[in-house]
Amino acid sequence: MLQQLETWIRALIRWAGYQPNRDLSGWVLLVSAVLLGLAVNLVVTQTIRFVNRRRSFKTLLLLRTHVRWAFWVFVPSLFFLLATNIQSARFLRRHPVADKSAEVLFLVASTWLAVQLLKFGELFLIRQYDTTQDVNLSQRKFVTQVRFARRILAIGVVIIGTSLLLIAFQGSRKVGLSVLTSAGVVSVLIGFAAQKTLANLLAGVQIAFNQQIRLDDAVVVEKEWGRIEEINLTSVIVRLWDRRRLILPITYFVETPFENWTRSDASITGSVFLYLDYNVPVDRIREKARELTEANPLWSGDSFAVQVTDTQPTCIVVRVLVSARDAPSAFDLRCYLREQLIAFVRDEYPQSLPQTRLMLSEELKPKA
Repeated sequence: MLQQLETWIRALIRWAGYQPNRDLSGWVLLVSAVLLGLAVNLVVTQTIRFVNRRRSFKTLLLLRTHVRWAFWVFVPSLFFLLATNIQSARFLRRHPVADKSAEVLFLVASTWLAVQLLKFGELFLIRQYDTTQDVNLSQRKFVTQVRFARRILAIGVVIIGTSLLLIAFQGSRKVGLSVLTSAGVVSVLIGFAAQKTLANLLAGVQIAFNQQIRLDDAVVVEKEWGRIEEINLTSVIVRLWDRRRLILPITYFVETPFENWTRSDASITGSVFLYLDYNVPVDRIREKARELTEANPLWSGDSFAVQVTDTQPTCIVVRVLVSARDAPSAFDLRCYLREQLIAFVRDEYPQSLPQTRLMLSEELKPKA
């Protein structure tokens, strides 16, 4: 029974491309190569852990988070490829199955590792940038460009890896070569030119460098106010003020007019409209509004005005203009002034609140 099992094992090993001798030296070589790769992974991992215990480095934490598993697959695949290419016939007989397995595993692992390294590079470059503040315009511009460039490079790496993988097989070699040659690339681009996908990609390139929008820009699209949350290759996700997400094709921001409240400067001027009676003392309203505005830290100090901008049959329209450093601050400042000025008029000049007057004719007046 044991002898028959050994015969089956040897037959399976020969089918895989190995010609073992009595001590199965070819099989031992392959297993040793894989184990050596795992040992290298273990040494590197333990070294990083030891360094982090002594002193924490954000770079090492990023590597561990994004590159760890790809590295664990890449190193054994590299040693596996080296083992299958050993020329000594004493240990290993070359066989198409073993060679192709090594090539495929190495190409897949290399592509995965390259994509993860690009992600690590992106996070390493933008680790110190804060895009949540409207005033950080240059930082948000840099982060937008880095993220878009990383996505483009990742697509290129995947295309190259897929092409090399196709070249590894005889039946699909022509397909892989056509993708890598210039004629093949031009053919692919022409094929995509009639599709919206290429239009979106080109729009993404234009946005990344012309900067119509950046990450965390405050925009008004489709009559909704929100912030740019993600800029993908073909779409843009806008986080609306009520936490809904509006997903738009990236060509929307090239072809359709929209409002960008933080394009070159995050500061904004807000307005408060008060509808008051004709007898309201506008000077007192102006004094109170200035007092409230100057005492509020949300006011940027750039703009302030109180003016009667319109008259209606039953009231006048008093407009208060104030500036703030960003849109959320302007909204809060406007709400504060509106509440305080209404309370001021109600308490100090209640007769100046909007009211409707009726004039009775002499015939309808009651007789004394």
